[in-house]
Amino acid sequence: MSTTAATTKQREHTLEQNLWAALSAALLGLVILYGVGFAPLQAHNAAHDARHSAAFPCH
Repeated sequence: MSTTAATTKQREHTLEQNLWAALSAALLGLVILYGVGFAPLQAHNAAHDARHSAAFPCH
């Protein structure tokens, strides 16, 4: 296999890994948002206070 072909194949593999990583991160984020959004009030308030203490705007 030539160097160019090996480099191209490596880039394609890296792109596939990046897409899977992005999809996994997005799915995890949605699960967390859904879980906090429908959590009992105490858990929701704790997450809300944690965002404020980290200086992260949430609304």
